[in-house]
Amino acid sequence: MRAARYHEYGGVETLVVEQAPDPHPGPGEIRIRVAAASVNSVDWKVRSGAVREVLPVDLPAVPGRDAAGVVDEIGEGVRGVGVGDRVFGLGGVTGATAEFAVLSAWARTPDTWSDEEAAAAALGAVTAMGGLNALGPLKGRTVLIEGAAGGVGSAAVEIAVAQGATVIGTAGEPNHEFLTSLGAVPTTYGAGLAERVATLAPDGVDVVLDTAASGSLADLVALVGDPARVSTVADHANAQRLGVHVANAENDPALLAEAAELGRLGHFTPRVEATYPLERIAEAHAHSERGHTRGKIVVRL
Repeated sequence: MRAARYHEYGGVETLVVEQAPDPHPGPGEIRIRVAAASVNSVDWKVRSGAVREVLPVDLPAVPGRDAAGVVDEIGEGVRGVGVGDRVFGLGGVTGATAEFAVLSAWARTPDTWSDEEAAAAALGAVTAMGGLNALGPLKGRTVLIEGAAGGVGSAAVEIAVAQGATVIGTAGEPNHEFLTSLGAVPTTYGAGLAERVATLAPDGVDVVLDTAASGSLADLVALVGDPARVSTVADHANAQRLGVHVANAENDPALLAEAAELGRLGHFTPRVEATYPLERIAEAHAHSERGHTRGKIVVRL
């Protein structure tokens, strides 16, 4: 199969497109013919070697955690899905950006999503849902989402709105119109946030989700007055020190099914900032590394 791979840790120049062995599903897994795969910050952190102590990989490695496509091989014990079904989902830390990918958690892709949108859904949705679920029921509550325009943040905005929350989202001013289109009340991040939020939500903010790891976690705790009312999916080090909830992305098919149902109902559409062909995988990674994205970066197979 054709795949993006890197044979050593390093920058985007280590990425090549070449022939690689076809993967096959083990028990409880499926293989898909990939239509598109997304680029997440964890992908280039793993590729660079920055997190090798926590997430080591066998080299050469195929980057990518989530993908969408059509089922073409089914592992032992798998029920409820058939060859030819259109699905999106998650595999291991690596392996998604190739003609074939093995998934350990998946859901049927709603007809309302394109292949690119489906590819952008899985990791962002389970991460956002994990962070929001740690905060309890959201209906009727006001939620502040720090870093609301990115892949995880934009998913969290739509999911929180669908659950009946009032959402205030922080982002740079160029992304404020985008946040409004998602159903959030936008504001800028950084100094003076508490004062801006007090103007937007005179009755206060109930809970906070941090998706940015921008160093603001202590200020977010101070804003709501209780670390138990704050969760982060990004700032693990400060979370432990401050006592806030930490949510990690999990390969949870129930969360993927929930995201798919929200998509079917028109309440959640994964946002794609840019799509690249496989041959431009290095550009896709460089784009993701620059940050400040509006949604996800997707590689089309």
